[in-house]
Amino acid sequence: MAAHKEQEKHKEAPKENFSYTEVKTLLAWTAPGRPFRKRTKQYYLTSLLIMLFVEIILFLFSQYMLMFVILSLVFVAFALATVPPRDFHYRISTEGIMVEDHFFLWQELYDFYFIKREGAQALHIRTHAFIPGELTITLGGINEEHVKSVLLPFLPYREYIKPTFMEKSADWLSKNFPLENV
Repeated sequence: MAAHKEQEKHKEAPKENFSYTEVKTLLAWTAPGRPFRKRTKQYYLTSLLIMLFVEIILFLFSQYMLMFVILSLVFVAFALATVPPRDFHYRISTEGIMVEDHFFLWQELYDFYFIKREGAQALHIRTHAFIPGELTITLGGINEEHVKSVLLPFLPYREYIKPTFMEKSADWLSKNFPLENV
């Protein structure tokens, strides 16, 4: 009987106590899905020669599975370097960030910073979850300061992010052993 009276109280509760905020789009744009730069023939030739050298060494040590892994990684690298990305629709609202049809709430996001990759300015947003870990959003023609002013009320901005060991290694390799002359 007491449970029935509790349900009656909830039914009679005035709906004025609840306040709903309107979801507003603060910024929306369309840009490529990832930073992209058209590669020259020298890039492909150098990559093939390095792959061939590594494959010969692996063959001498009878590492056939590792040979297959190296071959598949080079195939993926060539596919990503050949096919330009399609345009994605990005939207920043009062509830979070939408990338195509994936929505990320502000509570799921950690902080943001900007990095220039492949000659294009990219926004990086780190997440609390391990996967995806980080959203990379190309800005296209959007001004970096405008995006920063829209995101600052919701997320902290990092001017400097300490590069990881892998990033330092990749930068060192690309600087000392370039696959193509730029």
